[in-house]
Amino acid sequence: MATIDLIACGELPVTQRLVSLAALAAALAACATTPPPAPMASAEPQAVAEPAAAEPAAASTPKIGTFGFDKSGMDTTVLPGDNFYTYANGIWAKNTPIPADKSNYGMFTMLDDLSKERTKVIVEEAAKDPSNKIGAAYTAYLDTAAIEAKGLTPIQPWLDEIAALSSKSAYPALLAKAANAGVGTPFPLFVGQDDKSPDRYVPIMFQGGIGMPDRDYYLSKDAKIVATRGKYLEFLTAMLSEAGVPNAAARAKAVLDYETKIAGVHWTQVDSRDSTKTYNLLTLAQLQSRAPGFDFRRFLADSGVNFNEVVVSQPSAVTGIAKLIAAAPLQVLKDQLTARSIGSYGAVLPKRIDDKVFAFYGTALSGTPEQEARWKRGVNFVTGALADDVSKIYVERHYPPETKAAMDALVANVVAAMGRRIDGLAWMKPETKARARAKLANFTTKIGYPERWQDYGSLEMRADDAFGNAQRAIAWGRADNLSKLGQPIRRWEWGMTPMTVNAYANFGMQEIVFPAAILQPPFFDPNADPAINYGGIGAVIGHEISHHFDDQGAKYDEQGRLRDWWTKEDVAAFERLTKELVAQYDAYEPLPGMKVKGAFTLGENMGDLAGVTIAYDAYRHSLGGNEAPVIDGTTGDQRFYLGWAQVWRRNYREANLRQRLITDPHSPSEQRVWVVRNFDRWYDAFSVQPGQKLYLAPDKRVRVW
Repeated sequence: MATIDLIACGELPVTQRLVSLAALAAALAACATTPPPAPMASAEPQAVAEPAAAEPAAASTPKIGTFGFDKSGMDTTVLPGDNFYTYANGIWAKNTPIPADKSNYGMFTMLDDLSKERTKVIVEEAAKDPSNKIGAAYTAYLDTAAIEAKGLTPIQPWLDEIAALSSKSAYPALLAKAANAGVGTPFPLFVGQDDKSPDRYVPIMFQGGIGMPDRDYYLSKDAKIVATRGKYLEFLTAMLSEAGVPNAAARAKAVLDYETKIAGVHWTQVDSRDSTKTYNLLTLAQLQSRAPGFDFRRFLADSGVNFNEVVVSQPSAVTGIAKLIAAAPLQVLKDQLTARSIGSYGAVLPKRIDDKVFAFYGTALSGTPEQEARWKRGVNFVTGALADDVSKIYVERHYPPETKAAMDALVANVVAAMGRRIDGLAWMKPETKARARAKLANFTTKIGYPERWQDYGSLEMRADDAFGNAQRAIAWGRADNLSKLGQPIRRWEWGMTPMTVNAYANFGMQEIVFPAAILQPPFFDPNADPAINYGGIGAVIGHEISHHFDDQGAKYDEQGRLRDWWTKEDVAAFERLTKELVAQYDAYEPLPGMKVKGAFTLGENMGDLAGVTIAYDAYRHSLGGNEAPVIDGTTGDQRFYLGWAQVWRRNYREANLRQRLITDPHSPSEQRVWVVRNFDRWYDAFSVQPGQKLYLAPDKRVRVW
């Protein structure tokens, strides 16, 4: 799988346009606990030139404060060297409640709310025309009276089909049908770029079969995780009760026991992020021989996968799950699929079901007290189903050309800074530097929105059929994804909508991508002081660039191909440095008894370390050798680091923070800000002294790029 890394994976549900069935299923179930498989996108490669120094900021007033930073949110009673996050953001954190419909609240969620408000106007205008697909989809989703009146009638034929299953031999075909309907299966699969042959598509299979976010939720003895398991059992019982099965509680316990066994064979998060370990190209015959307990040929054929090879990401887990399927009672397999199906479509079924789905995935897992307003969820549904139709209108209204022009210059400066950093590395061999430079020159940068849009001409949306709209949208997305097999790589395609507040790097496509919605304050403001922009969006750009050279991205060459291209000496030096960063983050304990997993979060922590490093160099270069002016008593360097801290303002509910520590490859926001303790210039800017809590001796500061 051509890996994708995001600046804020898990910060918000990401609309995966290329795997839209997964996105829609997540939106429907309101349980986007982990992102679906990696989306792919790109355009033609472009050469990287050394840009001229950036233009100074315009004289217009910034949207935040006097220079782009909210000084009122600082807590200056805290020394920067004791806790730079609190120094920069403490009053904001103290005075900013988490809205009742959110598991956390910060700059990403603030901008996501803005995107939803803007998109709401678009879909409400469309709803005035009954023939408009956007309007029809939104109208049907909001018509809860019609949904209540239909009850379980829309899903009943599928539930009856599950109930009628009478033999294990027919189970793979039924699972294939479930997969095509967006219902989670033991073997999630999508079509993506082949890591070792990036000019072709290949089916990619993952470990699945569990209804909670990670194996730890089944296996941990932590009291609060054990309590969450109890809530999950209640959820399974409720879903089976809705289906009318007798002895629902006992049968739900059998499903939980079965899923616990599956969790026991699942790979850990650390192993699952290893691009080398997860690339296992097998023929169907090889897959079948390694996992004889399940008919993969029938499952893949009935799923619409007409291909003789498949990349199996976690082969021992797939083998283990196949054995467990072979040993499981048929009734348990049917009950699991029944519960999963009702939960997946909860948002377009009666409110009592929708509420029960949210009670577990929203409240028990993430601590969110209230479900989002129906209109917000309707916006999510429509932008998942008809992403590009909505996006075209959004971009016309909310993405001014001057923003793109300013971003083009800033990106060029940051990319050039990365080139200079590569040239100056003491630990990298000259021949590897040359290849790294070639890789950088092959980068494609996508800013704002795609240059080509999807065509939804064959997708029917009806104003009186919310359930059917969901089914048809998921089926369309699935068919579109599978149709890529044997076709040229879609280099025009994006993995996010312009309304998404995020950014990503795609290793196979050699690209970095920045949707329009993140190109706003506090991340980017053309009228803000340049230091704030470089500390905000500049560090985000640097983060995504550096992903192509992190512990996983560095495994992909200048053509986006997974293969060794570093010398053994380079690899050894790199691993020595990254181990220091792992140890640094392993020491952080955001919740009592729960520490950051340094190995799991390594790629993102490296992205932050490198991103701030590169962005700072680009900022200093943009000054043309001059010192930045002092503004409101702050130096340019101080404003740069404050800009970095500001974008990570975030308050978490405890359950959400716990979930992230288990499942999110990013460190919590406070610890992301603390990466500054590795930079000499930060110490100089804020007079950080020995004895202060974030102080690191110069020889303990991690320096990679």
